This record gives sequence, structure tokens and C-alpha cells, in this order.
Amino acid sequence: MSAGPWWQAGQRLAILSALVDEQRGLIDHLEQPKRIEHAGRIFWLGRLHGLAVVLTVSRIGKVSAAMTAATLIERFDAGAIVFTGVAGALADQVQVGDVVVAQDFLQHDLDVSPLFPRYEVPAYGRARFTCHADLSAALRQAVQQALAGEFAQASVHQGLIVSGDRFVSGAGEVGALRQRLQQAGHAALAVEMEGAAVAQVCADHGLPYAAMRTISDRADDSAHRDFAEFVSQVASRYAQAIVNRLLIGLSDPARHRR
Repeated sequence: MSAGPWWQAGQRLAILSALVDEQRGLIDHLEQPKRIEHAGRIFWLGRLHGLAVVLTVSRIGKVSAAMTAATLIERFDAGAIVFTGVAGALADQVQVGDVVVAQDFLQHDLDVSPLFPRYEVPAYGRARFTCHADLSAALRQAVQQALAGEFAQASVHQGLIVSGDRFVSGAGEVGALRQRLQQAGHAALAVEMEGAAVAQVCADHGLPYAAMRTISDRADDSAHRDFAEFVSQVASRYAQAIVNRLLIGLSDPARHRR
């Protein structure tokens, strides 16, 4: 892989999602696919665009995501993790159908105060976990290329994504969450339920991590209505197009720039 000094030869790139529909198209195009069932999950090993990959679904929530990320690293020798999925918009400028590339993550439901400042993870001395700069830049470029092609009506954003073990789906809840975060100095673009947990696991292992989220809703009172249809009809197509471009860029940077 020609991705840079952060990549170790022989390792696999892990592609992780919370739901099956978010990566169904990728599994269909695996070369030399191998199905392994472990710890209640199905892992697909194979090659995409000449690169060794492992695909799996974490299921919903931070605990499931953290366990799956650790398994990818310890059992399947993942050399980097890329998360694809959906999220609800928090910032006014982020619209349904847009894509947010994570710059960093925070757990919006973590509060060990007064022992520690709100949102700070005990023993880490920080609330935010930053994504890998080079891998995130490659992911953002892949997103921009995909949006310029099949999905020209959408925009790409990059910044803070917050995670919590709750499906945020009310206008009042969104307003209160935004206010709490802003008071603590955190201006978030989107909210979901897994990314911060994976970011912390990757930080513990010193592993490159990047994530993108397609905006499925405004995290308001109507968030639940078309969620499943959006994931299967829209987000899965985004994920396939973007991940394909990312892998092309990692395997052949010159081809990626054309």
C-alpha cells in the first residue's frame, strides 16, 4: 500500500459500519472472499482494488463498536480502521444527504463530574479523540470525488462528531445537546452512536482511524421516519462509492488524482 509511513505492509484495512445495509455493496464486490464468524459477528476478509481488507458490522452503540474495533485489531491484524455510516445533523449548515468527515470525536453522554470536567474521559485528560490526519485527508478527498460525481447535490463537511448511547430524535433534545456542548467549547457537526468509542480504542492501540457519516436526518422529531429506507437506498450507495475511491487512492495515488 502506498499510503504513507503510517501504514505497515501486510496489514489489513478494516472497513467498519454499524448496520449491514451500510456496507452491503462492498461485500458483494470482495475478491477472494472469506467469511469468518467470531464473537457473534461475521467478518469478511478479501481484497478490494488490490488491497487486503476486512469488513464487518459493529451493531449499534458504543460498547458494541468498541468490542468490534478491538477484535479487528487483535484478531484480524487491522492496520487502520475506516468507519462508514449515518448520523443526525447538529450544525445548521449540515443538511440531509451531506457527508461529514470526522476531525475528532467526543462522547456527549459521558459525565464524571465533579471528579472530572464534563465530557472528559478519566485517565486520558481530554474529551476529544482526534482522527488520523493523513487517512482522514484521503477519506475527505474520496468523499469530494464521489460527491462531484454521483452525488453532486450534496456537500462535504469536516469537524467534530459526537457519540452517545441514545438515538437523538427530538428538536428539544437537539437544542439542549447543542447548548451543553457549546457551553463546554465543543461545536459539533453531527451526532451518532459509535464513532467516539472506536476512536478511543484506536488511540489506545496507536492505530490510524478515520470516519465519515452520511447525514440521514436533522436529529429532530422526524428522525426515525425514513431512517431504514435512507440507509438502504442512499447511505449504502454513498459508502460504496466513497470507499472505492479511498481504496483506489491508497493503492494508486496517481490514479486517484486523475
